[in-house]
Amino acid sequence: VQLQAFGGGLVQAGGSLRLSCAASGRTFNSYVMGWFRQAPGKEREFVAATSWTGGWTDYTDSVKGRFTITMEKAKNQVYQQMTSLTPEDTAVYYCNADRSVTYSASQMRYWGQGTLVTVSS
Repeated sequence: VQLQAFGGGLVQAGGSLRLSCAASGRTFNSYVMGWFRQAPGKEREFVAATSWTGGWTDYTDSVKGRFTITMEKAKNQVYQQMTSLTPEDTAVYYCNADRSVTYSASQMRYWGQGTLVTVSS
């Protein structure tokens, strides 16, 4: 299984970025795809998740209304559109996948490599 994340970068506060994650190596039907993030000196935390169909999504409270997670099933890709970014969103963002929604990093089945998002004030 391979999850390849990209799209991070440096953005000013109030700006936007879109992260992408390409999944390969197995059939992901019925899997839950999502994103965690890890800020310097902090634990990896849940950010957002979506069912493979896109019919169900969930977000951590701090990003609700600002981040949107979507699926493009035909391309096996999951996206996270991030708007109104603040310096508190600065972190390495990790794409992930599991057979059911997982809010704990220690229990996540599959991880991609991280992509760094830096928000300057």
